[in-house]
Amino acid sequence: MEPANEYLLELDGITKAFPGVLANDDVSFRVGHGEIHALLGENGAGKSTLVKMIYGVLRPDSGVMHLHGETYAPANPAEARAHGIGMVFQHFSLFEALTVSENIELGINPELAKGDLRSRIVEVSTYYGLTLDPDRLIGDLSVGQRQRVEIVRCLLQNPRLIIMDEPTSVLTPQEVDVLFATLRKLGEEGCSILYISHKLEEIRALCHRATILRGGRVVATCTPAEETAKSLAELMIGQVVTPAKREGSHAGDVRFRMKNVTLPSTHPFGVDLENVTLDLRGGEIVGIAGVAGNGQEELMEVLIGERTVSPPDAIELDGEAIGARWPDQRRILGMCCVPEERHGHAAIPGMSLVENAVLSARVRKSFVRHGFISLSGAETYSKDVVKTFDVRTAGVDHPAGSLSGGNLQKFIMGREIMQAPTVLVAAQPTWGVDAGAAAAIHNALVELAKGGAAILIISQDLDELLAISDRIAVIANGRLTQPRDVAEVTVESIGTSMGGQSGQEPVHA
Repeated sequence: MEPANEYLLELDGITKAFPGVLANDDVSFRVGHGEIHALLGENGAGKSTLVKMIYGVLRPDSGVMHLHGETYAPANPAEARAHGIGMVFQHFSLFEALTVSENIELGINPELAKGDLRSRIVEVSTYYGLTLDPDRLIGDLSVGQRQRVEIVRCLLQNPRLIIMDEPTSVLTPQEVDVLFATLRKLGEEGCSILYISHKLEEIRALCHRATILRGGRVVATCTPAEETAKSLAELMIGQVVTPAKREGSHAGDVRFRMKNVTLPSTHPFGVDLENVTLDLRGGEIVGIAGVAGNGQEELMEVLIGERTVSPPDAIELDGEAIGARWPDQRRILGMCCVPEERHGHAAIPGMSLVENAVLSARVRKSFVRHGFISLSGAETYSKDVVKTFDVRTAGVDHPAGSLSGGNLQKFIMGREIMQAPTVLVAAQPTWGVDAGAAAAIHNALVELAKGGAAILIISQDLDELLAISDRIAVIANGRLTQPRDVAEVTVESIGTSMGGQSGQEPVHA
């Protein structure tokens, strides 16, 4: 039977303002039945605000939404779910100490949890190619499997529209293929998908149409398959995008060395590091690929000094043993870092950008003298970072938590790069950042390497690693493979290694 209305979801004149910010300005677009519809835009374009209104987290100031041709104004997410709207967030909301079945039961309507929920989980997950064991602990699952839990929990509620926010950011290429097959099957069955991603080649391959936001307004609607990734990026940011290009390796002497580091994880569901060996040379960018949860967090802690190792010469910086030195001591010697978690680790949300600059840059930029902080110096530095990296903010005195995720990421990356480190370690450097900002960050990293710095990038974005790295290694189950020249690897070979199926042996000094 054909739907009574041509469109499943219609937005007309949706406007939402916050103090000092017009997040959505007269936004109108349509999502058809069974359509996979991309919602694109640069950081701060208004995507998150818009989907929060569709999902009932926020209410629009003006405008109207229609669902199945009827006026739709959910007061909360529970009401949105009752109307058939599901959402799979970028950050999972799962309890590691509970089973798959227990997590799903907590996240759905009590009425749906009645009966044999376990059997329904098996049935639905198998039908959509997302096989799950209801009795497995979440803490024992890979990140890709955890995402399956989120999706299956959503599917058990019989949604007619699923909103997906950056769903492939933690997946191997093989897992992306499985996810896309599932989404296409859902579309064929009449379920619509509203898909948010900064991976434009994926948008071209998957989505039927795209609505593009810029500055809170709709600036274009297009068919992604008829565009290039470059043209989509330029529609998003309104200017020409120049991707970063490596002009061959300029590797010099070893600046950073780690030799046979074995260390147990301190996290309940963490991964132990096993015989990790790595050399970084001045002038080169080395990428480490891997599915989240394979030892990246533990490796980062050791690299930047949050956990020390013995003997001290197991880690060296420019020939000096630093294994027993803490982060500030490593910063004095020239090492800067960007942790993966923006909120609480790389930045403190409740503190201003100026204060966050002091936290990290005070050692190398001399904001603290004789025990006193030079706030004027920190303010000048913060403004330079904001200007150089095009950080969209109402001012450097505003809290870091007031920035969009992508803009905060730009500030954090700029704060570290502009300290001119001799060694830079960055996890997910362009996580949640739009195409234009990602290109700017990549170009800054390339220029830093040209100046003689040794750079290590830990990322799940293979396109990013292939674009700017000279050598690439893979971390799986706490073991690191030998870095290989970027010309010698393929997306498929890296993806296989990320899944822990590589025949390549880890490095031993």
